[in-house]
Amino acid sequence: MPALRLTPITLGFSVLLSAGFACAATTLPETSISAEADEDDPRVKDTTTATRTATPVRYVPQAIDSVKTENLSSYGTNDLGQALSGIPNVSSGADTRFDSLRIRGFDASNDFYLDGVRDDSQYVRDLHNIERIEVLKGPAAVLYGRGGQGGIVNRVSKLPQAGHASSIEAQGGSNDLRSLYADLSTDPTDTISLRLNMGNQDNNSFRDGVSGNRQLFAPSMSWQLAPDLNWLVQYEYSRYNRTPDRGIPGINGRPGDVGRDTTYGDKRDYIDDKSQSLRSKLAYELNDNWQLRHTLSLFKLDSDFDNTYVVSFDPKTNKVGRQRWQQDLSTRNLFNNVELEGGFSTFGLEHRVLTGVELGDQRRDPKLYRAPLNAVPSLDAYNPDRNLRHTGRLPAFSSSHTEAKSQGVYVQDQLRLNDQWQLLAGLRYDRFDVESTNKLINTSEQVVSHSTSPRVGVVWTPLEHHSFYASWSKTFSPTGGGLIGITPNANGNANDLSPELTRQKEIGVKSDWLDDRFSTTLAVYELELYNRRTRDPLDPTITLLSGMQRSRGVELTATGKIVGNWYMRGGIGLQDAKVVKDNNGFEGKRINDVAKRNASLFVTWKPEMGWYAETGLTLVGDRYADNANTVVLPGYGRWDALAGFRQKEWDVRAALTNISDKTYYASATSAAQIQVGEPRSLVVTGTYSF
Repeated sequence: MPALRLTPITLGFSVLLSAGFACAATTLPETSISAEADEDDPRVKDTTTATRTATPVRYVPQAIDSVKTENLSSYGTNDLGQALSGIPNVSSGADTRFDSLRIRGFDASNDFYLDGVRDDSQYVRDLHNIERIEVLKGPAAVLYGRGGQGGIVNRVSKLPQAGHASSIEAQGGSNDLRSLYADLSTDPTDTISLRLNMGNQDNNSFRDGVSGNRQLFAPSMSWQLAPDLNWLVQYEYSRYNRTPDRGIPGINGRPGDVGRDTTYGDKRDYIDDKSQSLRSKLAYELNDNWQLRHTLSLFKLDSDFDNTYVVSFDPKTNKVGRQRWQQDLSTRNLFNNVELEGGFSTFGLEHRVLTGVELGDQRRDPKLYRAPLNAVPSLDAYNPDRNLRHTGRLPAFSSSHTEAKSQGVYVQDQLRLNDQWQLLAGLRYDRFDVESTNKLINTSEQVVSHSTSPRVGVVWTPLEHHSFYASWSKTFSPTGGGLIGITPNANGNANDLSPELTRQKEIGVKSDWLDDRFSTTLAVYELELYNRRTRDPLDPTITLLSGMQRSRGVELTATGKIVGNWYMRGGIGLQDAKVVKDNNGFEGKRINDVAKRNASLFVTWKPEMGWYAETGLTLVGDRYADNANTVVLPGYGRWDALAGFRQKEWDVRAALTNISDKTYYASATSAAQIQVGEPRSLVVTGTYSF
């Protein structure tokens, strides 16, 4: 592995670090946290995703939604798209190939993070080692760099904790679902805590011939090396071997009227993802007010597939045209981050300052093979014979090697003016260098991009339990920064373009009600992607930066304890996401996979021990399967419920999803590939804690 070199950015950080040591030590007001936290409360009251500092959600001038995975696992949910389907103005665009989401109408397929570290490889993530999922709405480049147009998704791992209980969980249900997972904790010494999450899951599907197997092994260690120095080490191995399911085609402007179990792939199709992640985090308390942190993350993915899927539908013959691809993909991400956080006062103003340097080194090696055009037999859309297959060789379609190096330096100040006013301001500078080599013709090209990303927000708390906020932020998407890579010597000017830019204006109010048992967030925003890349209609080899995409919306979330043993979590989102300017006929079109409205509401009755129950609705409006707006996915409502019984050590529960057995469509990757939602399903879970 090549050593990372010092750059002018790291030298500049040493100056900031020296300045930090010289600041006067001043204790900031403490945030009160109840010693008797309610474990059944669905709220997450403090977050690090939005500011990279431990900050109460109420004082973040930007909407952020959090989902605890324990509220999902009982329903058998283990993928991001389904986990976030009820979050206001968040939608899934995934199939079984890799995770894909849209946040506030913008693609977030490359905006995934694990414990604050970029995780942008193409694979399906496992949630069994995840404590919660946090969705930061709006541009996030000031802390995380490129991308994040509509927001980011950060998965927060289960961490070692002194005295944490161990548990074993078994699950079984419809479609031959069966799994066994262990969450084991121990404290071998007073300064070391260990935790191990591991398990296996097998399942079939209501879709013909579709099945999958998951494996997880994730040990972690927290070691208090000294009273002021902690070392956290985490490793995760995850494998997901499955049958790809690319869905059904659109017919006459709607999903094809075929059986829910109808598939068009080849019986030999497979996808096999093997991912490994190793992370080290050192936290050093310099004094009562200042902390120095170093995070080193290494991630590796090996992904292979053989995939036959629908690309077209012929209404004259009722035949679906198919294509077959094979891929061998390996990626390696190395990120190195150093941060200094601390507090001080100037002229009676209280500061919480964060400054940091991030160095990234990413490599991507995809090799693709494709069957010759028209070589894969077409199938009858209504009675497919999946024994018809392509039997010839697959010529190499592409083989490339990409190296991307990124450097970023950032500073943020959370400034408390008085008891009512708080100000958040931040600035980041990024350099992104991507070089790709076409190994079939041995040609290379390099592109370097620079950008500065600002963020400013203000929080006004005129009443003790109500905080009004306003914010403005900006992000950038450089050439080659999405899937990591460019096409060497591409026609025209595709590799010579400035980054696409996104800006957001947002106002809102965050409130606590019922003696701080219940919290709401109301947000109104306008989000614009300008410098949007479009093709010149007079010369398709020329790319113009003249397009614009806009999303305007309103979001309301409500979460917490209503009264007694009753809890609620839910929200509603309204948005208008469309292309405003375009040169190729998409002007005025709605963005695919984005509903104008979505909502969810779950109500839970959960005494401390004994019987408990929950029921909830997830509502999603109609969407388009494609940007040309030719195929409509009808809106739907899904009703779920569970009932359980728990004692001190045992917890047994049964959950029904889609109780009304409604046929619905969860997402689409094109007009020819629409994902069918799960029919009525039963999942039974038993957990033993010790």
